[in-house]
Amino acid sequence: MPIWKKLLRILGRLLLLAAVLIVLLASALAFLRWRGYILLPYEAPPRRWQVFGVDVSTYQGAVDWPVLAGQGVDFAFIKATEGSGLQDVRFSENWSGALAAGVRPGAYHFFSYDSPGERQADNFIAAVPLTPGALPPVIDLEFYGKYLQTPPDPALVKSILDPLLARLEDYYGTKPILYATYRSYQLYLTGAEYRDYPLWISSPVVAPLLHRWTFWQYSHTARLEGYDGRQPLIDLNVFRGTKEQFQTFGRSD
Repeated sequence: MPIWKKLLRILGRLLLLAAVLIVLLASALAFLRWRGYILLPYEAPPRRWQVFGVDVSTYQGAVDWPVLAGQGVDFAFIKATEGSGLQDVRFSENWSGALAAGVRPGAYHFFSYDSPGERQADNFIAAVPLTPGALPPVIDLEFYGKYLQTPPDPALVKSILDPLLARLEDYYGTKPILYATYRSYQLYLTGAEYRDYPLWISSPVVAPLLHRWTFWQYSHTARLEGYDGRQPLIDLNVFRGTKEQFQTFGRSD
């Protein structure tokens, strides 16, 4: 057989293989999209998930909670504190506003690598009241400043995180939620001692299929109506479960 015919035959097989791979990939993407494991950044609320929420801080400015609730928002994680001294100036009004609008609130604490866990717990407890029906407290474990390039040693993080978790669990009567990026999860939360804590993980667009998780933050770039802050964007989240499971999740009352 002439060499050119052999080359054509090989090329044909390669093209057939490429076509099959494209079909398989397209089918996989379509399946994930159909099941709700691929969500577009502006999708609010996503049809395949029963429980939908946002997370907010002072950057969203004054929040009109009935307007947010009217867009399908079932829950909101609200920034309360950061480190051992900072408290979000809009936390109290956001907390009471969410409750009044029927949006189930949860308070989150931005974790600091620079102060003891006990002092961070004191800061959070001073800001966040015991509230029947609220979501468990959240510890937001990500990177900032110099730690973006040089993450702290896991042993140091554990020495701060563990007493913070213990104190919040004892005070609020429920296990806190751990918020993580892929990077912070892999560095600090893969140990067996953290497996019983609910996980809220950031994974834009594609669901975190390789991790156990309870909440999925799928968008950092959405726009909804109902807030007037300097930050026009808002984060979107879903709960992994039914409305009935959500109602009983994390309740200590």
